[in-house]
Amino acid sequence: MKIEEEIGYVLKLKNLSLSTAESCTGGNIAALITSVPGSSEYFNGGIVAYSNEVKMSLLGVSAGTLDNHGAVSRETVIEMVKGAMKAMNTDCAVATSGIAGPGGGTPEKPVGTVWIAAAYKNEIITFKQEGDNGRTGNIQNAVQNAIMMLYRVLK
Repeated sequence: MKIEEEIGYVLKLKNLSLSTAESCTGGNIAALITSVPGSSEYFNGGIVAYSNEVKMSLLGVSAGTLDNHGAVSRETVIEMVKGAMKAMNTDCAVATSGIAGPGGGTPEKPVGTVWIAAAYKNEIITFKQEGDNGRTGNIQNAVQNAIMMLYRVLK
């Protein structure tokens, strides 16, 4: 069984709902989740929040968090994951924000840096993905890491 199928099984078994808040992964996590037949039973929706304006208006990320920590930060993905659960009324969520590349990196946050948060009710876990594997590789790695984290937080 693929991990996205296992996640769906656990969500159905526990009667839980899921949402996503994605920046650098551009909806790829939502696409993977909804590739599973019957995912409409537990997946409420996803927000692709590329701009800070969307992060603030739809996900409730504070301007202070963005000013003080930047969009690519642990603090921002925590607010994104909480905002997704609130906006879409779900028990669980996953959020990503990062620098997929090839441009946009800085010495402090090089290309390939991605922050990921996974939440189940009040439990939130975070992970900082590092290392540049090219734009496609960075996105694919972030999707896989996010799915693994979601699975971990549900178990």
